[in-house]
Amino acid sequence: MGEFIIKMPDVGEGVAEAEIVEWHVKTGDPVREDMVIAAVMTDKATVEIPSPVHGIVIWLAGEVGDRIAVKAPLVRIETAGDIGEAQSVRISQTPTTEATRAETAKPAPPTPTPAPTPAPVPVPAPVPVPAAPAPAERPLAAPSVRLFARESGVDLRQVQATGPAGRILREDIEQFLTPGTVPAAVKNGFARKTATEEIKLTGLRRRIAEKMVLSASRIPHITYVEEVDMTALEELRATMNGDRREGHPKLTVLPFLMRALVKAIYEQPDVNATFDDDAGIITRYSAVHIGIATQTPAGLTVPVVRHAEARGIWDCAAEMNRLAEAARSGTATRDELSGSTITISSLGPLGGIVSTPIINHPEVAIIGVNKIATRPVWDGAQFVPRKMMNLSSSFDHRIIDGWDAANFVQRIRTLIETPALIFIEG
Repeated sequence: MGEFIIKMPDVGEGVAEAEIVEWHVKTGDPVREDMVIAAVMTDKATVEIPSPVHGIVIWLAGEVGDRIAVKAPLVRIETAGDIGEAQSVRISQTPTTEATRAETAKPAPPTPTPAPTPAPVPVPAPVPVPAAPAPAERPLAAPSVRLFARESGVDLRQVQATGPAGRILREDIEQFLTPGTVPAAVKNGFARKTATEEIKLTGLRRRIAEKMVLSASRIPHITYVEEVDMTALEELRATMNGDRREGHPKLTVLPFLMRALVKAIYEQPDVNATFDDDAGIITRYSAVHIGIATQTPAGLTVPVVRHAEARGIWDCAAEMNRLAEAARSGTATRDELSGSTITISSLGPLGGIVSTPIINHPEVAIIGVNKIATRPVWDGAQFVPRKMMNLSSSFDHRIIDGWDAANFVQRIRTLIETPALIFIEG
């Protein structure tokens, strides 16, 4: 027999460790070549690790949620070699002594001829003995509760437990000592629930938590909320969707907002930047790489529409749809999930009236999209129904002053409320 060691692969870009997010095997399981045995994650990119050999899993490096250094052993697999290899491995691991070899070399003794079997003698049937009852499990209870039970003359095995994990509480003994009473929870048809469940934070959920803590703890946020009249844009969007050519995706509000961002950034480039607060360096970008916060079955990811400044409405929509599908199916690449310079966060119809989006570190701005609702708006003479939507946008107050943040959002508002401006070049 031999042993094959699979090491944590180097996924590149200076990553020193990866997190185990899924095991497809356990110790003792057989594996075959190319069978996926584990999935590991780094920076939101999940990598599946296949087995290059046939064999039996004899050791796993850790549990789901553990972080393993690159090139450290991840899985040990026992493989079958030819006879010579198997013998050489056994000999090297367990040397054979002279006494053992001598014992092995002894000839086998001759087998004697069996004697005739005598006729069976009748034996009286045994008297059945009742089986001893199995000892009852020791009830769960705190020492103080056990003392109270002994002082009260109560057998804890007779008491119904209502505490966590079947633990008997003092109240349960008091209830037992009061015959004929019915707990209030039973009287009114409701029952108390005391169970708890501990869930280990692993994989993408842990990455999201770490990123949110980093952003919230290191970036002093300022959030600016403004309402936007979406009536004209919604009419334009309905027309464009009705006239779209075959192969064009259905337009949502986001492609229009992406183009509005590009134009507003051209006038205020400070918001299209990242800030290295350790080095004290702001990096402004001429390219506009827009992260689109996307909810997936595994959690929140931010695929990036690169070079939005070079894309039209339909191209923005197509690329956004492609990336969202890749993120939801778990096939998005590392490059597709990194490198954004500004982010849009939208919950669609669940967007609420207002939100306080957290900046995607190390960026300096994020635009939050709330839901569209028809509201009465005063036009100077009367109230008229208009489709309104709030933009809730957060900025890094170390880099962006409140005045500049307000001007940026107001420019976006102007472009959206007069959507023809989005299509005017220059």
